[in-house]
Amino acid sequence: MAKSFEDFKLNRQLLNAVAEAGYQEATPIQEKAIAPILSGQDIFGIAQTGTGKTAAFVLPILMQLKYAQGDSPRALILSPTRELAMQIAEQVKVFSTYTDLRSVVVYGGIGPKTQKEEIAKGADIIIGTPGRFLDLYLSGDLNVRSLKFLVLDEADKMMDMGFIGTIHRILEIVPRKRQNLLFSATMSDLVQKIAGDFLKNPTVIEVAPQATTAKAVTQVLYKVPNFKTKINLLQHLLKDDEAFKRLIIFCKTKTVADNIFSFIERRFGAEVVRVIHANKGQNTRINSINDFKEGNIRVLVATDVASRGIDVTEVSHVINFDVPIIIEDYVHRIGRTGRAFAKGDALTFCTDAEYYYIKKIEKLIRETIPAVSIPKEVFIEETPYQEQQDMAREIDMQKRKENPDFKGAFHEKKNAKKIEQSEREKARAKMNKKSFKKGKRFDKKK
Repeated sequence: MAKSFEDFKLNRQLLNAVAEAGYQEATPIQEKAIAPILSGQDIFGIAQTGTGKTAAFVLPILMQLKYAQGDSPRALILSPTRELAMQIAEQVKVFSTYTDLRSVVVYGGIGPKTQKEEIAKGADIIIGTPGRFLDLYLSGDLNVRSLKFLVLDEADKMMDMGFIGTIHRILEIVPRKRQNLLFSATMSDLVQKIAGDFLKNPTVIEVAPQATTAKAVTQVLYKVPNFKTKINLLQHLLKDDEAFKRLIIFCKTKTVADNIFSFIERRFGAEVVRVIHANKGQNTRINSINDFKEGNIRVLVATDVASRGIDVTEVSHVINFDVPIIIEDYVHRIGRTGRAFAKGDALTFCTDAEYYYIKKIEKLIRETIPAVSIPKEVFIEETPYQEQQDMAREIDMQKRKENPDFKGAFHEKKNAKKIEQSEREKARAKMNKKSFKKGKRFDKKK
């Protein structure tokens, strides 16, 4: 039976804020993490997104900080993206409603002036991205001597994004005596390395085997021949606005995301869709996510830069328009639906050239994604010549990765022709031999 938050050693201010936010019973990660964090343990938490891990570390930190004190921050929470940093900052504000604790969120993409002014007023908690935090420290705007808590959230994504050097620099400047908390959805070699450098005899908390997908998410796979058929399938699904009431469509590139956005805007209207990716301004991205959260729009089109930091409880569907090349991103993408105790659906569109990554994903998550047929109402397009060539090249590259001796489809065709020619020559020689015995040559003109 799930624990109530009343069972934890949290003060009345926090319990009132938790109840007001609509939290009733603790999720497994909260059950396992809150007590050891309160007792001062370093934590290595392996938990997929949507399991309530933000509350699992924010609540015990707020409990131990108690009230505003001095001007220098006493807790630092680092996340890989500004979207996730803002999401965590939002939760910190919600849970600290009945305390006087001060928090500031810092991230790149906008000028640092306002962030510096907020820090100068005094802050107990800093939430931010590693790069901007380090910049503010180096410019003398942040004092870290009072730091008692350091959290690395989504450590696997930080490693994927190349933050390991920045993290090591941060570890050199913060006080040695501190409590460390590290959370990751997957356990790569780099995550294990940073955990070794960062944590001291940690309590390991694993609420699901690493890189598993949420049980509340139903996954399906559509095998499609080409890009145009993907578009036709998407259009067919979006017509069912009762089932597909709030969804996120993930794309591999900014170009594809913009194309999908334009298509939905033309077919279903500008009022139902927004797009977010790295080229969109910070305010545009914040406004788009807020519109999606508030239910003002039905569809959010995004690249993987936004696959973390979108915490919306009622996302009915995630559609992987493209299969992610960084296979761990599949777990994070589909973690946008089926959050906490809700149900959700994850649909993946896959061409022959992308199936290689599906097999890798299935190995990672240790389950098979069930394939379903394309609905008969969907028009299946002919694959254009150029797309055929591009997919053939991609498949060749994948085969070379698995087998360095593989020479490619063109080479195989060439070999096939040579074999065919050789077979013809052998057959001709055999005929000549028979004919010679009968006194005539097969290959000579009479």
